[in-house]
Amino acid sequence: MKPKTFMLIAGETSGDMLAAELVQALRRKFAAAQPVFTTDYQPLETSLEPRFFGAGGQHMAAAGVELLFDMTKHSVTGLTDAVKNYLKFWRLAQELLRLAREREPDVLICVDFSFFNRRVAHAVREYVRKRQGWFHDWNPKIVQYVSPQVWASREGRGRKMARDYDLLLSIFPFEKEWYAKRVPGFRVEFVGHPIVERYGPPSPVRALEQSSSSNILLLPGSRPGEIRRHCPLMIEALFRIQKEFPNARATMVLPSEMLLNLAKTLCPVENVQVRHGGLAEALSQATIAIASTGTVTMECAYFGVPAIALYKTSWATFQVGKRIATVRYMAMPNILADEEVFPEFIQDAATPENIANAAIELLRGPERRSQIRSRIEQIVTSLGRPGASSRAAQAILELLKDRALKQNRNPIGSAVPSARHH
Repeated sequence: MKPKTFMLIAGETSGDMLAAELVQALRRKFAAAQPVFTTDYQPLETSLEPRFFGAGGQHMAAAGVELLFDMTKHSVTGLTDAVKNYLKFWRLAQELLRLAREREPDVLICVDFSFFNRRVAHAVREYVRKRQGWFHDWNPKIVQYVSPQVWASREGRGRKMARDYDLLLSIFPFEKEWYAKRVPGFRVEFVGHPIVERYGPPSPVRALEQSSSSNILLLPGSRPGEIRRHCPLMIEALFRIQKEFPNARATMVLPSEMLLNLAKTLCPVENVQVRHGGLAEALSQATIAIASTGTVTMECAYFGVPAIALYKTSWATFQVGKRIATVRYMAMPNILADEEVFPEFIQDAATPENIANAAIELLRGPERRSQIRSRIEQIVTSLGRPGASSRAAQAILELLKDRALKQNRNPIGSAVPSARHH
């Protein structure tokens, strides 16, 4: 008997956490599943523990994934940084392709990090296509967990994904219909957003509104480039805010120890409590947040925290991005609402003065904060029920079962002993 093997690749902190949750869900599914036998020499599902390996970060390692290297240390921001690091990413992709060839996983799961993962997935698919035959039966299912924002720019990427991926697991409700209209036949499943199960039901009561002091949460991002560009901006904006609100307290939360140390070297933070982790606790205590336009803006929305969203990148990346973008906003709550629920400042508009003025307006206006919360409550409701990881794991198992059924319908081809198993 041979256990099922899963290769996972996650390149950012948010993806690392998502992959770890998926691994735990897959383990539970395998433990509960009844064996399904095929005409192959091995049952599709056995009592053997599934095996997980690949590249990711500390969350995947803690979940028992055997890591080739820590991919989260190589996260970059924008086109310019990606070009500068092209050779490094090419070498990393080659290492992962070699690992896939050696281990021959049943499923390759690419978690977010699309600019890198699409290339690895394509390389694996091309390798397999060129080696189909009697003695080359490795044909893994390839899954992308979290859709790249093809609906925001370069729609043609959807067709390329359909050629290389067997399944796309979506975390936003509108994406399944978007793909159905443009890439019919591409298997896309909306599984819900992971924050719904990660943090539990959002609290409808915010007792902090009765407090005489204001708590400002600073969330500069999850990549080194974002920390370098956003931290100085946020600290300068904070100085301006605290002139108007001397009693305002500020907390900066970073997703890793490495980024925390980087933030401390970039800017004076004597007036800020800086820490690694504890985002849920910080959000539950925040009056407002100043946040990078990334995954964290959804977490602000989930906790009912009005946020000022900002983003700065290189000049070249911004020039390319603004020419190909098909959406009006960058913060996902604004995209989902199709309006600027969170004030948003991008590139040249992201100045300490603009950010501070928006924050001061929110701090002075409890009615405005209440309006924002009412709007984002509707957004949160659209994210689905708890259990995104479980539904994602089930969709992957269904994909494997579909392959087993096809093998049963073609017993001649599947009954020949293969070099892989012997």
